[in-house]
Amino acid sequence: MAFDYKKEYKELYQPKREPALIEVPKMNFIAVKGVGDPNEEGGAYQQALEILYGIAFTLRMSKKSGKELQGFFEYVVPPLEGLWRMKDGVGVDTRHKENFAWTSMIRLPDFVTEEMFHWAKETAAKKKRRDFSAAEFFTYEEGLCVQCMHIGPYDDEPATLQRMERYSAEQGYENDFSDQRLHHEIYLGDPRKTAPEKLKTILRQPVKKRG
Repeated sequence: MAFDYKKEYKELYQPKREPALIEVPKMNFIAVKGVGDPNEEGGAYQQALEILYGIAFTLRMSKKSGKELQGFFEYVVPPLEGLWRMKDGVGVDTRHKENFAWTSMIRLPDFVTEEMFHWAKETAAKKKRRDFSAAEFFTYEEGLCVQCMHIGPYDDEPATLQRMERYSAEQGYENDFSDQRLHHEIYLGDPRKTAPEKLKTILRQPVKKRG
């Protein structure tokens, strides 16, 4: 049976609908960075997703293509994730999506080295006949966060974020946004196939002890 990160790491991918603190370990990702409204038809964000999944599935299907990757095991491609901020500051303001600065990313299995990543990037680019140069091997160490499962439309996230901030304050913590510590979302539903009210999104915010 293929290894499924969502099932094996429930604390990271199956949080409850009530906020909770979590220490998130260092992980490697395929990442593409950009600026702009993620809903723009054919925009930079949608193009980034094509690059991410092109590389992710090249790695996932490497064995069938005849490429032997050391340490390879059968696995389910992890869910799409995103780090978000405003291009002129930290935090997020959903009223001005055109000013979003984002890092769209997919987790890499631990066996994937930078060398393997670059092989997959080059292979996918040749197969798709397009430029994949925006993709990078990205290591992110998130640290202490508060997280919560949000169910519903993306535009309803501010209410869940307010609950998370109240919880953090009650526990003696506050938001800790910086250039390296960002608002984080993990998408467990496909908005093309799932009704908005049923979408599941993990929301994660960096925190620190207050004062």
